Amino acid sequence: MNDYKEQLTEAARFIHQNDNFLIVSHVNPDGDTISSSLALAHLLKDLGKSFHLVNQDEIPKRFQFLPLADQIQIMTHMSEKFSAIISVDVADRSRMGAIDSLMYDHTKILNIDHHPTNDHFGDVNLVLPTAAATAEVMYDLAHQLQVHFHRDLATCIYTGLLTDTGGFRYANTSAKVMRIAAELLEYGVSPSKIAEITLETITPGHIQILKIALSKLEIIEDGKIAWTFLEKKDLPAKTLHDETEGIVNYCRNIEGVEVGVFFKETDDQVIKVSLRSKNIIDVGAIAKSFGGGGHARAAGYTFHGSLEEAKSILRHKITKDEGWNHLGNEF
Repeated sequence: MNDYKEQLTEAARFIHQNDNFLIVSHVNPDGDTISSSLALAHLLKDLGKSFHLVNQDEIPKRFQFLPLADQIQIMTHMSEKFSAIISVDVADRSRMGAIDSLMYDHTKILNIDHHPTNDHFGDVNLVLPTAAATAEVMYDLAHQLQVHFHRDLATCIYTGLLTDTGGFRYANTSAKVMRIAAELLEYGVSPSKIAEITLETITPGHIQILKIALSKLEIIEDGKIAWTFLEKKDLPAKTLHDETEGIVNYCRNIEGVEVGVFFKETDDQVIKVSLRSKNIIDVGAIAKSFGGGGHARAAGYTFHGSLEEAKSILRHKITKDEGWNHLGNEF
């Protein structure tokens, strides 16, 4: 914990000593990375700092209600270079996307994250692997910076916590998370509205894609693994990332299944693989072995090869996991 306190101190020093920040979140942004980036923007705004928010991809429509979300720009639309960059919820440098054109040779990076697979690529690193979400780290940073909480800041942090804990249902829902959430409600956060927008509302496009994915679902290894896939031909030309998000959970949530997998072909010989597990298998370690990352119960990576190769190699990897032989006691 002392190390984390030192990291908070160094992160606050980085912010105080610089100005005109570029805030970068990971490609294919999700609820935590968007919410945490916007929480940081509010912190900087309250400190009188200037900033720009960018992402390589468009943010999902369901997160556009968040305060300052309209200021997030597409990375390719920017030409200005920055001396100070803050990456948010980014496990490794490549997950920032095509960032090089916005950096000087002397540019410094503050890396704020919670992924256990984070490789500490920043000049300053604020990484808490035990945090439920990067939004939890933002809460701690706000206190370190002695910024007063208000409704907009609280809404961003609450949304990050809500989405990365699956509505406070996942194993990463700690007592600290619940205390923070309760405190944030005191600032006027609307939990029912945020839950309805971020967790319960789905698009017609998602339903159409889900129908295809469920028709291809397979259960293997005596019911311990369930997976499905979408080929490039299954996806409409303008499919948004959030329209395929969450499909992997249908695999994981089947009774008796320990590991759920979703394969999405994004290009010829390019497969995006999403992994979820329940109790035993560390899918974060599995994803890391393929050059990806994430958490013990939720992770992903990109596979270069055919869909059948991706399935075969991953199946072998999962069944050779250290926890595989202990699954018998769980089913």
